[in-house]
Amino acid sequence: MSFIATSNPGTAQKDIISNDGFFPDISIQTLRDKTRIDGTVTDDRLIDATVAAIIHVNNQLQTFRQKQTDAGYQHMAEVPAAQVNQSSVLIAHYFRAVYCTAKADLIERYSDYDTTATSLDDKKLVGWLSSGPDEQRRNAQWAISDIIGRSHVTVELI
Repeated sequence: MSFIATSNPGTAQKDIISNDGFFPDISIQTLRDKTRIDGTVTDDRLIDATVAAIIHVNNQLQTFRQKQTDAGYQHMAEVPAAQVNQSSVLIAHYFRAVYCTAKADLIERYSDYDTTATSLDDKKLVGWLSSGPDEQRRNAQWAISDIIGRSHVTVELI
């Protein structure tokens, strides 16, 4: 008698989250690779965070999109922009905005697992979890600012 354990592969998750047609689609695997999100974050959780991030970023860029479609551009990739690594910098900024927004959401959710610091490494992790979302949201806002041509700093005389 032999026993061979097999895992149930379950259903394969869709890797690409389709966007609205103007902004580019988002690959879950690319997002994982670029933001160092490991397998402890389930595909379902990552998809939820990414969809929320896409909605948020697209709302922030609504005026930009309208101006570009009024100018005759049907896709962000068609909008004239500098190229880096054979890709539009606008697309690079868009991906950064979505990736950082999704990661900020995940970091905030991750902290509900364990925020007790029992060792020096845990204390460093808790410190990172408390500042990480803010830094990710800042990076997302800077990417959005770069797309719409707004400076990163707003100064107001009081």
